[in-house]
Amino acid sequence: MIEPGIYKDVMSSFPSGVTVVTTLDPEGGIVGITASAFSALSIDPALVLFCPNYASDTYPVLRDSKKFAIHLLSADQTAEAYAFASKGKDKAKDIAWHLSELGNPILAKATAIIECELWREYDGGDHAIIVGAVKNLILPEQPVTPMIYHKGKLGPLPTLA
Repeated sequence: MIEPGIYKDVMSSFPSGVTVVTTLDPEGGIVGITASAFSALSIDPALVLFCPNYASDTYPVLRDSKKFAIHLLSADQTAEAYAFASKGKDKAKDIAWHLSELGNPILAKATAIIECELWREYDGGDHAIIVGAVKNLILPEQPVTPMIYHKGKLGPLPTLA
């Protein structure tokens, strides 16, 4: 058996980008989750995936809404990363957002935003594997520095050679 603490330590050794996935709850309020388990999956059709924990209060809302926006966070979005990683109903209390033309809640300042409709869901142990069909892509007018997650810390992606 793999010891969970060692598993987490090894997995945190792999730097990754940070995303916030948002949708609307049945009352029209924004809900979301911070996820580093995100990946492009297919170009034709255009598909992406993310993996929320089944224990998350946000998971059933994301699944049931059938549409969501994945924000590839910029280094300036630490507040958003921590807010949506927290537990509770009012995660977006001090976070600015607006509705997209597709009706998804959109956060400002992301390096890119991927709007999706739920395509498939698969079991992934203690996490769901949510596959989204890409319906819209949003890039900022000016490039921004992406946020990375490594060894339990968030920070800007250093300039690469």
